[in-house]
Amino acid sequence: MRIVFMGTPDFAVPCLKSLIDEGHDLCAVFTQPDKPKGRGYALTPPPVKVLATEKNITVFQPKTLRTAEAAETIRKLNPDVIVVVAYGKILPKEVLTIPPFGCINVHASLLPKYRGAAPIQWAVINGDRVTGVTTMFMSEGLDTGDMLLTAQTEIGPEETSGELHDRLSLMGAELIVRTLREVEDGTIQRIPQGEETTCYASMLTKELSRIDWSKSAGIIHNLVRGLSPWPVANTVYHNKLLKIHKTRIADGYKGISGEILDAGGTFVVCCGEKTVLELLEVQYEGGKKMNGKDFLRGHPVGEDRLLK
Repeated sequence: MRIVFMGTPDFAVPCLKSLIDEGHDLCAVFTQPDKPKGRGYALTPPPVKVLATEKNITVFQPKTLRTAEAAETIRKLNPDVIVVVAYGKILPKEVLTIPPFGCINVHASLLPKYRGAAPIQWAVINGDRVTGVTTMFMSEGLDTGDMLLTAQTEIGPEETSGELHDRLSLMGAELIVRTLREVEDGTIQRIPQGEETTCYASMLTKELSRIDWSKSAGIIHNLVRGLSPWPVANTVYHNKLLKIHKTRIADGYKGISGEILDAGGTFVVCCGEKTVLELLEVQYEGGKKMNGKDFLRGHPVGEDRLLK
């Protein structure tokens, strides 16, 4: 099939690669503009652009698709289908109606659950045990189009959103290949989403990061996993920010919420509902990541034993 691919971050790269490997005609890639990154704020291309450039695929980086010029550019490319994977921009109706086989999106949840910007992270934060990937025909609503195919996977109890992201990106790559085969041969089935289990996965913000130690260890553990690798859960220790990168639910409750326990050098904290959490990997303000035990050796607890 002749395909226009629209995508931006790492999550979209395996999908683009799988379409190239499958022998489809990738006539163009649309991705977001280069952005300044790093200490020097050097303009950095999105991961999808890097792969497209390596494969000599024409790249477009419009600030918006809501212009007559953008629609005309796509129309002249004459695609059979537009594949969209984490592009980060809304496709207007004028673009949605251009390809004869429609616009197909790869979404990292089992729709209609977790429509929106951060489905992977919220599945982990909410303690879900199962998630997956869905392909769907795109409509004017936000992730509201008819579903096509799904692939399901369990979420590990210690798995972070970053680790799950990488697994789902590979699942999405397999699913889009299967989807296009069925679209092309006319065997694909459209399934309306319905609204019974719909919830919106809003974009992550740094305001979500502060840990409330009155919550149970399980809830905090899920928050830490869900906010890894960004924006990272945090607390305050001795008036400095302490990022929490990795935790484990533990035993031995005997204190107030947020209190660091005497546990043989292990970084163990009391939580709500008489539960306990071990901090396995932390990062002090201005410092590097380190093992929780090593951190306590260099920063003795003293009289102030409360994380805030």
